[in-house]
Amino acid sequence: QVQLVESGGGLVQAGGSLRLSCAASGRTFSTMGWFRQAPGREREFVAAITWSGPNTYYADSVKDRFTISRDNAKNTVYLQMNSLKPEDTAVYYCAGSHVTTAQAMHSTAYTYWGQGTQVTVSS
Repeated sequence: QVQLVESGGGLVQAGGSLRLSCAASGRTFSTMGWFRQAPGREREFVAAITWSGPNTYYADSVKDRFTISRDNAKNTVYLQMNSLKPEDTAVYYCAGSHVTTAQAMHSTAYTYWGQGTQVTVSS
């Protein structure tokens, strides 16, 4: 059974940092990604990383603030979030895909999703 389990969300003040983790089991994915969904808004791409290379992709809104990384041995992907802003408040989802190109920036490329973890940034 394939599972993606996120952890590390919470409440933080603006300017603070959080580190999200996503542990995958049951399958190794070519690419792992992070998406987020704020209340009343569509799910949006945040960052993705390929297992080989690796290649990384970021949304413009998080470039230079967020860093995605992975630990192949643990089949885990991380999202280090620095300089957080209130507009980063959302449920963050981890997802797994078999694409290895910039198509990884699109949610349709992903076949497995985690349950999500809440990130709240207070002003």
